[in-house]
Amino acid sequence: MADILMPKATAVWLIDNTTLSFEQVADFCGLHKLEVKGIADGDVAENMRGVDPISGGELTREEIRKGEGNPEYRLKKAESKIAHIPQPKRKGARYTPVARRQDKPDAIAWFIRNHPEVSDAQISKLIGTTKATITNVRDKSHWNSQNIKPVDPVTLGLCTQIELDEVVNKAVDRRKKMEAQAGIEGDGPGLRPAEDADAASQAVDPDTAGGDEPNADDIFSNFKG
Repeated sequence: MADILMPKATAVWLIDNTTLSFEQVADFCGLHKLEVKGIADGDVAENMRGVDPISGGELTREEIRKGEGNPEYRLKKAESKIAHIPQPKRKGARYTPVARRQDKPDAIAWFIRNHPEVSDAQISKLIGTTKATITNVRDKSHWNSQNIKPVDPVTLGLCTQIELDEVVNKAVDRRKKMEAQAGIEGDGPGLRPAEDADAASQAVDPDTAGGDEPNADDIFSNFKG
């Protein structure tokens, strides 16, 4: 099963533009066969516009032809043409055009809401802002707080999707390691063993140890003349 960005919309396009079987479409898009049949019948994703996986780089025409020629064939997603391209390392702070600098608080708000695991230092380096600005956005003391709306930095043109994914993945990995370490260091003595608890509940009161419980006559005997 391939990891498709818009599975239902892709399925709509494949149903409308190819002779692939429901099983092949379902397998490629990560959907159930009956769901694909529902799309073909108009019961599911009605009026949804199809998305061409070929123009999106997720599938090739050759792969579709293979599937159309063999109903048992399972389509393979095309390899990304940009994922393996190494990104040049930047030196120093990122330069942001003046026209886009006002968008940085929106990007900061997006990180605070969606990825709190990303550190202020990472945000600062990625979009070229200051830690003071990040703090002001976080505690809502920024001069333009009432107009700040969370928008991802890729949409704002402050970084690329590859750069954003790299920062988020590093932050997630670091958080997992910190949580794992905290779990190890936080292990205490644990609960008392069941047999110890039972023994404690059955302990004998030292005032009554070695004898029978006092009765009413014993208690009031001291008050008789």
